[in-house]
Order: sequence, then structure tokens, then C-alpha cells
Amino acid sequence: MDLGIDGRACVVTGASRGIGRATARLLAAEGASVLLVGRSADALAAAAADCGGRGSTLVADLRDPDAGDAVVAACVERFGRVDALVNNAGVIHVAPIDELTDADWQEQWEINVMAPMRLMRAAAPRMAERGWGRVVNVSSSSGKRPSQRNAAYSVTKAAELSLSRTFADAWAGEGVLVNAVAPGLTATGMWLDPGGLADQEAARQGVDRDELIASLDGRTPRGRVADDEEIAAVIAFLCSERAANVVGAAWSVDGGSVPTIL
Repeated sequence: MDLGIDGRACVVTGASRGIGRATARLLAAEGASVLLVGRSADALAAAAADCGGRGSTLVADLRDPDAGDAVVAACVERFGRVDALVNNAGVIHVAPIDELTDADWQEQWEINVMAPMRLMRAAAPRMAERGWGRVVNVSSSSGKRPSQRNAAYSVTKAAELSLSRTFADAWAGEGVLVNAVAPGLTATGMWLDPGGLADQEAARQGVDRDELIASLDGRTPRGRVADDEEIAAVIAFLCSERAANVVGAAWSVDGGSVPTIL
């Protein structure tokens, strides 16, 4: 299927690994120019190398209140426009609710809610000038089903879903379509890297890391953890011309793990 995004200019945050990297690669394969945003120059360069000459990188800390304006300005400077924004950057700490500090809550709020808000606030008017735009906010199944294992993450991802719907209602009439995806367990570095969620969860449960990882497949009705490209494919569709009548949605991409029809 031709997604109709050849020649478009896209921003992907959290693009150095996992879902963000896979999304940037897929958008570039469809002919889009992609600005890959993250905090590690080396990791971004490696991810951009996957984009067949269509990727450009920007090192940015999205906790900075000016980062949203800076990212969008960089996209316009390099590509002459901004057509699609994928808010993928996120942070999570696995800890019981009584162990979460104010700093834990604040960090997740800044990255999971304030950063996408600032980016949408900067990008949507630019998109509206051209009468065409796509925004995809990468939330989580935890935003639909709160968890005691990651309370701050669940709360902020639920807030991101609400934020996404609010911006969708505000900008749909200008041709800027805002949607969200809610992935479940996905085999990315966030889970599998040393010190990642698998290690954190294994330590919390007092089990071996390999045992914990082996148990993940049984947590979804489909019977296996997703890979990053499966999430990226849904994101790319929502960035496309083919998603012209999808507005304010929060698509579950979780293998059926959240028992809801929303």
C-alpha cells in the first residue's frame, strides 16, 4: 500500500532505539524525510544510517521548556516544512507506588506529558498553514489499565491519551489529525537493555532476568511479545494520507492484553 507520504517531512522523538527507530526507518522507506530526535548523538547517527539518506538528527533534551519550538524549527529549517510528528520519547520507573519520589513523578510528567504538549503546540500551527498534518502520540496500554508496578507511568500515559484527544478536537478542522497508539509489551531496549524494565521487574519479583523475560509471552492473549516494527507499522499508517478519517483515536497495539473495546 502506498501511504502517500513521499516527500513529507516528519519528526520522530525517542528515535535512537526501539519503536522510534523502527518508525523513522519505515517513514523514510515510504519516501519521507525524517528528523530523528534523542539525547545520544552516537545512537541517533546509527539510527539515521537506517534511513537511506533521508534521516537527519537532532540532539535535544525534551524536558527543556524550549525544546518543542527548537525541534519544530529545526525540521522546518532542514526540510522546509513539518508534516508529521511522532511523540515517542518516554520514561518509566518500575517501583511500588510508596517508593516513587516526587522527582520520579515529575520526570515522567515532563517527558510523557509536557514534552508532547510543547511539541504539538509548536507543530500544529505550522501544519495548519498547509492544511495537512499528522500527529501520533505513543502512549501505552498502561494508560488504559493502571498498574501498581508503574503507577507514575500509568498516570502520565493516561494523561497523554487525554492530551492527544484534546489537541485532536482543537486542530482537526484545520486538517491536522491527532491520534495516539497504546502499545503493550514490546521487545525493545526499554525492556531488554541492561538495567531496563526486565532487570527492574526481575529484581522487584526476586526472580532471574531470563526467567522473567521467558514469562512475558504469556501476558498477552496473542501469546507473544510484539516487536518494534509491528508498532511502527501502525504509527506509519496514522501518519499517512490513508488515515484521512482517523481523528482522536487511541489505538491499542497490545496483542489484546487490555480487555476493552475502546
